[in-house]
Amino acid sequence: MPFVKHGLVVTALLASAVGAHAQVNQIKVWAAACANCHGTNGRAEPGMEALAGKNQDDMVKTLLAYKAGTKPATIMHQISKGYSDEQLTQIAGYFAAQKK
Repeated sequence: MPFVKHGLVVTALLASAVGAHAQVNQIKVWAAACANCHGTNGRAEPGMEALAGKNQDDMVKTLLAYKAGTKPATIMHQISKGYSDEQLTQIAGYFAAQKK
């Protein structure tokens, strides 16, 4: 019986790791949509705003302002409305974790 219990624990841990990996991959997919303007992994070309290494809380505040329509934008107000607040927080976290 101890082997069965151990096997269940290992299975649960593996399932958790697979789920976490899938979540990270999903966040990368969402963040990839930003690459046209903000560069791969948030490292933008000159003239565009780089997101890599920026403060997550500041990015979330800005994204939510775009989403609410309280911050003027040409396209960000439309893009941000396509994500939940939690998704925007995860995207901001992804960019904050990237090296400048």
